[in-house]
Amino acid sequence: MRYSKWLGLAAAVLLIVSCFSPWVIIESRQITVSGVDTAGTNFGKPAYFHFFITFFYVICVMVPRIWAKRLNLVVAALNMGWALRNFILIPACQAGDCPLKQSGLWMVELASLFMLLAAVFPDMKLPVDKQNS
Repeated sequence: MRYSKWLGLAAAVLLIVSCFSPWVIIESRQITVSGVDTAGTNFGKPAYFHFFITFFYVICVMVPRIWAKRLNLVVAALNMGWALRNFILIPACQAGDCPLKQSGLWMVELASLFMLLAAVFPDMKLPVDKQNS
């Protein structure tokens, strides 16, 4: 893909922005949960791992070496796995309380998917083999 680097970087920015937006609303306790603000729950701070992984993702996108592209695929897959974990665990019903999914949780999934697609199809120019030409 020609613009995969820019798609990946835009998705990384979208991921960081969506970690600050609401993920779920628990109506019975009047709590709005985002990736960085999970007060009143035992979810921890799931967005901090996204921030950590996104830092390595951006570095690997910017380095024009084949090892960086391969490492980026692992980093993006780890990020997608963490996003799926959050998508399943955080809005799960507990003791009859079913949280309402908000747009931030969907944006995390979408951004993680775009980051994975950009890592699968990197914009890399391979050297030409002069013996077979």
